[in-house]
Amino acid sequence: MSLFSMRRESGPGLFLRSMTLLTAILIVLPTFVVIPASFTAGETFQFPPQEWSLRWYENFFTSRMWLSSLLQSLQIASFTAVLATVLGVSAAIGLTRIPRRTGAVLKLFFSLPLTVPSVVIGIAIYAVFLKWHLAGTLSGLVLAHTALAIPFVITTVAASLTGYDNTLDLTSSSLGAGGITTLLRIKIPLLAPGVISGFLFAFVSSFDEFVVALFLQTPRLRTLPVQMYNSIALDMDPTISAASSVIVVATTITFLLVSLRAGNKF
Repeated sequence: MSLFSMRRESGPGLFLRSMTLLTAILIVLPTFVVIPASFTAGETFQFPPQEWSLRWYENFFTSRMWLSSLLQSLQIASFTAVLATVLGVSAAIGLTRIPRRTGAVLKLFFSLPLTVPSVVIGIAIYAVFLKWHLAGTLSGLVLAHTALAIPFVITTVAASLTGYDNTLDLTSSSLGAGGITTLLRIKIPLLAPGVISGFLFAFVSSFDEFVVALFLQTPRLRTLPVQMYNSIALDMDPTISAASSVIVVATTITFLLVSLRAGNKF
């Protein structure tokens, strides 16, 4: 390979590496602002803090209002992740057993929650749930968040299914295993990385969801993102940055632990 060709190849490579680094900085930069600001000792947001303190974390973990919102968000996200994973995995497997054209149309239909504006979805869900008496209920929020989270599960599981050997199903059937046995003991274990990823995406999407939760909230049922919004609208204090830091750190640790475990196991 000539020196000229090496220089030509190094140009695009250097550009791509630079763009990757810039993208990473843009994604991580807000975290480097929010987390240090949460340790301020002042009464307002300060970056960088002039004095350091844990007072806003203490306020977050000792406030009944903030803790109630956090626990409700965790509860709703957990129920949503389980339900969305069960439905999403079933739908993704079902899409592989129907004609391609029909499957393509259904995939487009399942992706609608990702493309339709959140406000439109929130208004539609609120109007329907009012008639069904689900507005302001825990089950209503779980169902609404599940509808929004299912596309994430279908996408990740469908990606895993592209490398799945369908002859394994025939082999299992020829050995006398039923459909449920094949699904639980062969297909699901092999698709576990995609299932785990879908579960995490469903959990995080529910935990961070704001618009639909804002429509369906009540004074007793209020998720953490809604509580943060209400706190900003009424009285902006650094407790919001403490809450944001807790969300960022907890989400990051969860993804790292599960990714490392999945990588070692699978």
